Amino acid sequence: MKLVFASNNKNKLNEIKLRLPSEIELLSLEDIGCFEEIPETADTIEGNAILKADYVTQKYGYNCFADDTGLEVEVLNGAPGVHSARYAGEAKSAEANMEKLLHELKGQANRNARFKTVIALNLEGSQHLFTGIVNGEITTEKVGSGGFGYDPVFKPEGKNATFAEIPAEEKAERSHRGRAVKQLIDFLFS
Repeated sequence: MKLVFASNNKNKLNEIKLRLPSEIELLSLEDIGCFEEIPETADTIEGNAILKADYVTQKYGYNCFADDTGLEVEVLNGAPGVHSARYAGEAKSAEANMEKLLHELKGQANRNARFKTVIALNLEGSQHLFTGIVNGEITTEKVGSGGFGYDPVFKPEGKNATFAEIPAEEKAERSHRGRAVKQLIDFLFS
């Protein structure tokens, strides 16, 4: 089975490849000749995943899936949420995003947060959504050198380490994206 993953984010591609069975040939946007920036203009995480999947299906005709992820912080009323990638501005700088988040949480006792990933799958004319959520907390400083995005400041529930300290294979399995991908795989092979 051939599926396009509607992303040019190499970190996401690698994380998903770790989970997919060999029966699925994963193609990137680059593989299908899509080099334009797909608009993410929805006001929800689900909406952005749908926009990206629909863009690829309508413009290129492939079965595909797209994801969108947000970090939702309790005391910030769910922010940065759908704006996670651009939290500190249009440059989409992970460092700037983390610095802004840590600054806004300075002195806060409640550091509860969750990562939410929604995958929209367009397959043979039907659309299916899969949601993965991991609860945890925001650390007071960046810890670890692995992962990407907010991983150095997010400690998942039940772990005494940030996502940036967890080996890539374990993170791929335990993460919000990993949970959504598992649902996707279960659906494809049920």
